[in-house]
Amino acid sequence: MAVPMKGMIFEYGLSIPPLALVFDFNPQDISRSRTATIRTGDAPGARTGFDFLSPLETSRVSQGFELNVEAITVRILLDATDRMNDRDQIAALFGVQPQIDTLRSMLEPKAQGPAGLQVLSSLTGDGARAFERQESASVLIFAWGMQFLPCFLTGVAQKELLHLPNLVPYRAEMDLTLQIIESNNPFTTADKIRQTAMTALNVVTGF
Repeated sequence: MAVPMKGMIFEYGLSIPPLALVFDFNPQDISRSRTATIRTGDAPGARTGFDFLSPLETSRVSQGFELNVEAITVRILLDATDRMNDRDQIAALFGVQPQIDTLRSMLEPKAQGPAGLQVLSSLTGDGARAFERQESASVLIFAWGMQFLPCFLTGVAQKELLHLPNLVPYRAEMDLTLQIIESNNPFTTADKIRQTAMTALNVVTGF
């Protein structure tokens, strides 16, 4: 019998309440995309890159390079059926609504709360107008397999499939859009090391 893969999204920070979600995850459901902007010469005959003859000259073919933001889209299935069969009272009453609300909270802006903790900006009740609030996005870690990627959650779409008699969903598909953070941080550094190691392994195995 196959063991379901697990994925996780959790907030990297101190917040009330803590935001974390573990879910069954099939890596085939993930889509990653990124682009690069390459600047070449404006002179006639060099608009697609400068001339070169040997590998030592390739560094001057382009005149600039900018790696654009990488995006990840993933669809996950939230299902409380097994927990309801195990007589989990929370699942029996609320289905997957707690998991849905956790994801939606990850998308909302945060504000500084008591003792330096982060809380949902909409709950601060400080009376400040929207443009005066010091708001920030949750920094999340999207973890699956060998990868732990820091990211922002930029989109959540839900499709409720099955409901309890109280109309609370107990099965739902969630489409998530994530923007990868590639600043100087331990998770990005570790991922680049892993990427380099896997590239070297590809050479060892004969491409």
